[in-house]
Amino acid sequence: MILTKILFIILIIVCICFYVLYVWNFALILLIVIAALPVIMFITTYITKRLITVEFAVKDKNVSKNKDFPVQLVVTNRSIFPIGKAEAHIEYYNVFSNQTSAFDLYLPVQPRNSQRITFQLSSKFCGVIKIRSARLNIYDPLRLFRFRTAKNICTDIAVMPEGHEIGGIVHYTDRVNEESDVFSEYKPGDDPSEVFDLREYNQGDKLNRIHWKLSSKKDDFIVKDYSLPIDVPCSVFLDMKCYQNSELTLPVFDTLIETMISLSQFLLENERGHSVIFFNSSLNRFVEHTVLDSSDLNTVINEIISSVRDDLFCQSPDVYFMENPTLSYASFTIITSSKDHKVLEHIDENIEADFKNALLVVNSADDLSETLAGYQALSIIPVAVGKISASIKDIDI
Repeated sequence: MILTKILFIILIIVCICFYVLYVWNFALILLIVIAALPVIMFITTYITKRLITVEFAVKDKNVSKNKDFPVQLVVTNRSIFPIGKAEAHIEYYNVFSNQTSAFDLYLPVQPRNSQRITFQLSSKFCGVIKIRSARLNIYDPLRLFRFRTAKNICTDIAVMPEGHEIGGIVHYTDRVNEESDVFSEYKPGDDPSEVFDLREYNQGDKLNRIHWKLSSKKDDFIVKDYSLPIDVPCSVFLDMKCYQNSELTLPVFDTLIETMISLSQFLLENERGHSVIFFNSSLNRFVEHTVLDSSDLNTVINEIISSVRDDLFCQSPDVYFMENPTLSYASFTIITSSKDHKVLEHIDENIEADFKNALLVVNSADDLSETLAGYQALSIIPVAVGKISASIKDIDI
């Protein structure tokens, strides 16, 4: 661009010399035209700058990991002047990481028209991908002037986490929610408020379970199987506080969220309703959601992903435990990347639960050599980054 300006200045000097040496009208007209061209280029390009709009067009705001998704940059020129060259500088990053990537797009922009240019992105990790146009540079046809427009035009795309198969044992304890009206569809229990099934009498069945009216009609003893409550106080606590800022920050966040999803799916498969507790940065407080089916889980996932701020601010679990000093559950599981003995000791000593687990996301299992021991009721399970299924094999919950 600088070379173009130098050459044009040389051209003007040549025209001036041509006009001085020759008195023809053509020399004067040529000088006027050459001198007026930069002014015309400046004015028309400036007008075009004021009449250009830029936006991103995304077909799907929720995408899958490790799959390319298309993003369109739409440049609309409402002026009558064409732009031979436009240069867009695109930046994007995951909110779970401070690493920004960038690239440039080049395109012409026709007058009174919209130009669309499509590019593909993908992400190995879940989170929110923020895409922005840092600037759009437009040039006049002679490349003498450059104007910058469309700064910080943004869009967000949520990369959804995935669940993994895990193993373990789901226990049904005597600790139930007496006001619950959620019962198992597959297993009988001892709750007389709801009848699970009717069957023929077997030796050893209690007499108070015989359905006398129906038995008199069938001329045989019919027994009532009562229902099994599944809305027990079972809780999963997701600690999303960032305890280190390194190249592992993004993989750790990804593993934290997918561990929570995997555990929640495992509980739902075993008809165990539960609650999920996490810090919502948008609301600046801890929230608790009841998860009874896949629809509830999807709602929780969307809220977790969308609530994370760029600065990764998150309150420590200490705050929640201080606000809720008396907690009682059938099962309590915390998912965290912290090795803070204070938090783990509080769960071990002060939270009342039949089963207590701490799923600690670590770079490798060797990082927990000192953390695994010393707790009476709390079971420590190391979860290696990116290896959820292999790490969680025999959880009791």
